[in-house]
Amino acid sequence: MDARRDFLKLHLPVGFALAVQPIAAQTVITTDTAGLTAGEVQIPTKDGKSMPAYRAMPARGSKFPIVLVVEEIFGIHEYIKDICRRWAKLGYLAVAPDLFMRQGDVTQIKEISEIIAKVVSKVPDEQVMSDLDATFEWAAKNRGDTNKLAVTGYCWGGRITWLYAAHQPKVKAGGAWYGVLTRPTSPLQPKHPLDIAPQLKAPVLGLYGGQDRGIPLDTVEKMKEALAKGSSGSQIIVYPDAPHGFHADYRESYRKADAEDAWNRLTAWFKKHGVA
Repeated sequence: MDARRDFLKLHLPVGFALAVQPIAAQTVITTDTAGLTAGEVQIPTKDGKSMPAYRAMPARGSKFPIVLVVEEIFGIHEYIKDICRRWAKLGYLAVAPDLFMRQGDVTQIKEISEIIAKVVSKVPDEQVMSDLDATFEWAAKNRGDTNKLAVTGYCWGGRITWLYAAHQPKVKAGGAWYGVLTRPTSPLQPKHPLDIAPQLKAPVLGLYGGQDRGIPLDTVEKMKEALAKGSSGSQIIVYPDAPHGFHADYRESYRKADAEDAWNRLTAWFKKHGVA
């Protein structure tokens, strides 16, 4: 019997995931909560669970544009929380739900291979789409504007960003950071971004590294070709010298110039497509 079958994570961790420590402290970006309402919330899911999430938004006002922030394989640790605060400082209601909560606590696992094998590989795409829908519904009831929805994600979350932009018709724009575009399918992951590219309706900005060892450039080129056959207006930008995780300011993979350029492009992308 799989002991994780009945696992249900109740709260978010504090600090950084064990697998990424020690962190590159000299480059970590820390966004304060001045002028914000920020912290953990509980989101009801379609299957009756209570899903922990981190949300940040301006302390005053309402009808904020919504951005769903999709985690890396390391879960909702400090980096993802800070991403939410960065969006909140720009006037967004940013919410990062714990999409691994049923399968395990990735923040407490030291080895990346174990995170993937024991938790991440067991998370069904269908479950993720449902939980993101629940997050959107929660945001709509908590000062969010249902007509201004964006989604962005990193690594594992980059792949999910492409899929959610095809799944949820209310999405107006997406930002996919170095998410896998294609690989063998499985019952839990029956399709990948390359499979659904022509069906995308919302414009997604893909942000990729030319030195990413896990995402071959030929798959990026194939994705560009597939996107050109559709009408979403999606684009992919490749930073030639950047590795995987080039936006992760707490890791050695961080590339400041590329990360800042990509962030500025994405904020402009959301504004261009009416999510601001």
